[in-house]
Amino acid sequence: MNDLFSRLANLTARQAGRASTFVVSILIVVVWAVSGPFFHWSDTWQLVINTGTTIITFLMVFLIQNTQNRDTQALHLKIDELIRVSVDARNSMMTLEDATEEQIAIVKAELQDHCGEAAEIVRTAAG
Repeated sequence: MNDLFSRLANLTARQAGRASTFVVSILIVVVWAVSGPFFHWSDTWQLVINTGTTIITFLMVFLIQNTQNRDTQALHLKIDELIRVSVDARNSMMTLEDATEEQIAIVKAELQDHCGEAAEIVRTAAG
């Protein structure tokens, strides 16, 4: 089931991101708007576009979340691989996404201090 959903999500995401899909969406809205006078701007006429866009939006939320989760996980794995092979890197960074907000704030402060020291060394050497 997960494999089928992943394949369907990938295919749909690729299609949804194409210029042609955007153009078709614009054409649908234009046709709907132009058809308004023929339906006397009825509640049913309005309901058609409202229902259609609501359903598409609802489904796209799950698709976008799936795509974002997969991309984020792949990015983490790539960065973890770079940390793993780097001699001077701290391997504890590989599990940072599992840390608490407080632990992340501490690491951020440490990195900012380190960057500040490095910037000062560069300024001194250049000066």
